[in-house]
Amino acid sequence: MTETSQPLIEVHDDAAALATAVAGELLNRLADAQAAGQVPHVGLTGGTIADAIHREIARLAPASGVDWGAVVLWFGDERFVPADSPDRNITQARTAFLDEVGAFRVHTAPSSSEVGSAEEAAASYADTIRTQGGSHLDILMLGIGPDGHVASLFPGHPGLDAAGVDAIAVHESPKPPPDRVSLTFEALNRAQAVWFLVSGEAKADAVRRALAEVAPADAAAALRETPARGVTGRTETTWFLDAAAASLI
Repeated sequence: MTETSQPLIEVHDDAAALATAVAGELLNRLADAQAAGQVPHVGLTGGTIADAIHREIARLAPASGVDWGAVVLWFGDERFVPADSPDRNITQARTAFLDEVGAFRVHTAPSSSEVGSAEEAAASYADTIRTQGGSHLDILMLGIGPDGHVASLFPGHPGLDAAGVDAIAVHESPKPPPDRVSLTFEALNRAQAVWFLVSGEAKADAVRRALAEVAPADAAAALRETPARGVTGRTETTWFLDAAAASLI
């Protein structure tokens, strides 16, 4: 972790309590930003706990006052599969809450139904980020895998070394599907606030490794082993954990 954004750790009893807390905090932040005349840009993630959070957002949204037509949404990574695949993060999010709340300013990498390769999808997404204001997210929500991956940046994969680009193609992902598009460390680290959303005992060791202090000489190796170590917000980094995920810290 960088010294400029020391992580906050917020532990909840279980996944349900975690989902409700994160959804409520997000809606409060969005309402405050809109009251100040801002158009917030938010990065979404996929996964089981993200799906629970999204469903809580849908449940709580009517009372929040948030105008979802004035929220711009992005994804930290996307699966390069057909547009109608349930593996697509955007498909999961639409089912859970996007359609229900009326969000329509939603951006992600093109699917394999739209372009011929993950490289084309990554280039297209990077162009959208540049032209549609996605370069500096107000809030970026991320998960972490049991192996310590973040977005689709996996331990030891070439994408960890990407420089000068916002989005990259990822092949031979150790977690299916094998072809993906991911934001790079450079893009992820431009977010003002980074929220890690982590639930379950299976993630506990990855959380421990991501938050562990290491000697400067060991930092590069620790990052390659646990890529989630490489992402911090410019002004805030918060780890929202349930008790099981926090059990080793």
